[in-house]
Amino acid sequence: MSNLPTLSDAKIELNAGVATLTFMRHDVRNALTGTNLINDIIDTLNWVNQAKDDVSVLIMTGDGSAFSAGGNIKDMQDRGGDFAGDVEEVQTRYRQGIQQIPLAMNKCEVPIIAAVNGAAVGAGFDLANMADIRIASRKAKFGETFVNLGIIPGDGGAYFLQRLIGYQKAAELTFTGRIIDANEALEIGVVLEVVEPEQLTIRAHELAAQMAEKPAQALRFTKRLMKMGQRMELPDFLDLCACFQGMCHNSDEHMVAVEKMIAAMKK
Repeated sequence: MSNLPTLSDAKIELNAGVATLTFMRHDVRNALTGTNLINDIIDTLNWVNQAKDDVSVLIMTGDGSAFSAGGNIKDMQDRGGDFAGDVEEVQTRYRQGIQQIPLAMNKCEVPIIAAVNGAAVGAGFDLANMADIRIASRKAKFGETFVNLGIIPGDGGAYFLQRLIGYQKAAELTFTGRIIDANEALEIGVVLEVVEPEQLTIRAHELAAQMAEKPAQALRFTKRLMKMGQRMELPDFLDLCACFQGMCHNSDEHMVAVEKMIAAMKK
């Protein structure tokens, strides 16, 4: 088994191919700035890509009442922490800091499930939207709230939200900065399911387990194809599919899966 990454403000658990990353800064509602959560997330994603034999699915969730409150507003008020300095300093800190999250999330080779336990606002909302699938507690709240603070989604959130729910609805949420509840998030397609709070972890792991049961290499290839399909022209994409398929047909896991399927058909 691959060694688990050493984290500061989050904890990582691994069971039967499912890694669970839990943000552990309830004292600041799991804010991404002003904590070590940015580095913890990036280190976890890099570890997942390397742990090919051990990790098939990643779940992200928060400890306490919030999934993530995004940016630390106290630091904004003080113009300190990640928000200190002149224009050059701030933009450099964004590029070298929080903007590394969407780049790492986009490169993650396994499915990511965001189990949204509470408030996911600002950069916390954007982080959830970078996942492949979102399951929400009925207590969850969502908001693209940057404009309320006189700033823009500096972590790339405007890129992800409109691709998730379409431009018009994304524009309405982004331009108004309003908070929506779990039911509205389900209605507009932000989340896949809404469950009772006590069922959130159970449901997220049920879904993750269904994925983790699949042949590991094929699952990773499929995740990569779905991401690449968003930015490639069809002829190039089909060429890539052919290459990946050739690799799959020559893999041991493919033959094991075929034999398993044939055995099941004979029953």
